[in-house]
Amino acid sequence: MQLATIDWLIVLAFFALSLAIGLLVARKSSKNSVEFFLSGRNMPWWLLGVSMVATTFSADTPNLVTDIIRKNGVAGNWVWWAFLLTGMLTVFVYAKLWRRSGILTDLEFYELRYSGKPAAFLRGFRAIYLGVIFNVMIMATVALAGIKIAGVLLGLSPVETVVYGGLITVLYTSLGGLRGVILTDFFQFILAMVGMVGAAVVVLRLPDIGGLSGLLTAPAVTDKLPLFPSFDDPAVWVPLLLIPLAVQWWSSWYPGAEPGGGGYVAQRMLAAKNERHAVGATLLFNIAHYALRPWPWIIIALCSIIVFPDLDALRTAFPNLDPDIIDDDLAFSAMLSTLPRGLLGLVIAALIAAFMSTISTHLNWGASYVVNDFYARFVEPDASERKLVNLGRLTTVALMILAGMLALLLSNALQAFGILLQIGAGTGLIFILRWFWWRVNAYTEIVAMFVSFAIAIYFEAWYDGDLATHWRLVVGVGVTTAVWMAATFLTRPTDTQVLKSFLRRIRPYGAGWRPILRQPDMHDVRTDGRLGVELTSMVCGCLLVYGLLFATGYIIYGQWTTGLLMLGIAATAGILLYRNWGRLRFE
Repeated sequence: MQLATIDWLIVLAFFALSLAIGLLVARKSSKNSVEFFLSGRNMPWWLLGVSMVATTFSADTPNLVTDIIRKNGVAGNWVWWAFLLTGMLTVFVYAKLWRRSGILTDLEFYELRYSGKPAAFLRGFRAIYLGVIFNVMIMATVALAGIKIAGVLLGLSPVETVVYGGLITVLYTSLGGLRGVILTDFFQFILAMVGMVGAAVVVLRLPDIGGLSGLLTAPAVTDKLPLFPSFDDPAVWVPLLLIPLAVQWWSSWYPGAEPGGGGYVAQRMLAAKNERHAVGATLLFNIAHYALRPWPWIIIALCSIIVFPDLDALRTAFPNLDPDIIDDDLAFSAMLSTLPRGLLGLVIAALIAAFMSTISTHLNWGASYVVNDFYARFVEPDASERKLVNLGRLTTVALMILAGMLALLLSNALQAFGILLQIGAGTGLIFILRWFWWRVNAYTEIVAMFVSFAIAIYFEAWYDGDLATHWRLVVGVGVTTAVWMAATFLTRPTDTQVLKSFLRRIRPYGAGWRPILRQPDMHDVRTDGRLGVELTSMVCGCLLVYGLLFATGYIIYGQWTTGLLMLGIAATAGILLYRNWGRLRFE
């Protein structure tokens, strides 16, 4: 399709702004590795929170949501809505602990919490495993979404999309470091939200849709509208609701929703001014991520069912696209092709912003692992800060090249989402317990990591049975958990001196540390006894966000009574959370 001049001007203005920010902060970010990877540990909560939201507002997320809704209806979103539980757990229990640790990356935690060669191996191996292999897979799914969007809206080939999209992102990320990423994220998120809301409004006005009332009464859409799956059929509600809420949220490791925090979320918490700012940033992230953003995507996805009812309709509408990448997730981009000039440029810029914000974060985060947790730890411990910053920039470029190459091999976002969930199945509980139970050791994590990966590879490459995906996840969780629990008790615990040092620095809730706290030289250590207050705050936070999410949905559906009831629940939870805030302990 042809873009108007105004559309190109909007896109070019966005590129110019992103580059300008990177250039403006380049000198400050070049001072040392703490500036480059953590922006000097002096970021305010509102910037960090928006940055987290912008990162998860990736180009592949609306594609994923569209894929889910076209296959399983709005209720299918529970596969990621359930992660709110671990998000709020991170907010009120773990955010302050991460900030208190004072480390540069979350992988440094391993040698803070564990001891000996196993701890060093875990840190070095995961620097490559997560920072390169896993991270490249995440970026590849985002790049895949960019390929589909650019193919539909701009007529670009997959290679052209990867080259053009990656080049501008690498430039400002390598120049500005995390500070440049965070500042750019702020403007990118505003642009992305305005673009998506505008797109949803215009799409509803299409003649085929007939406004909101036409959408909600369309026969092809009505069975996709419920926010909860039908409880009449276990084959529906078990995988869509029960497994995510009962198993997935605490057991699976997934970027941006790690049990106990981790990855780029931990990076933002470590970059906060203090513990209070770390908690505030993570709370803002979870509210905006789950309650503010989803409905424009959902509306566009529902409209796509009317305009492009099946894959044949998509193939007919876009005959020049590679048939291998045409799946239900392409319908989101297809709907945007109907937008008028001006708004189309804004939406394209918004999607580019979503792409760039996610890629830039993963590039900086992955580079921090490679530089700080592999090179500086094992290759050249005495490397100068200038050399580490330059290596970070080179690593940024290399990661982008690898992600672009992998993106050309994938076909749809839901496929990658399922693979990542299975790889992390069974490891999540370790990330929750390791702060609060002294017996967890490095072997616990090593065994869990390899077992969960082996199970995922088995199901993906060799298994040819008919076991459903959600039951594969349960099997992975069960087997992995049983093996790592056995490994925990069959191997030696972490060195006592390391555990004492960890307790003195972190001061977590003490119930799981009693054997260490009973040591004669530990009587002066004050541990945090506010776990009950923190868990109550977690529950209130979940009710607040789910209340807002569902209230918006029911009001859009015209079900005002239920919508107002949900608003009442959200308001009550918000008041209780506000009262609890003063009882949380910050240092």
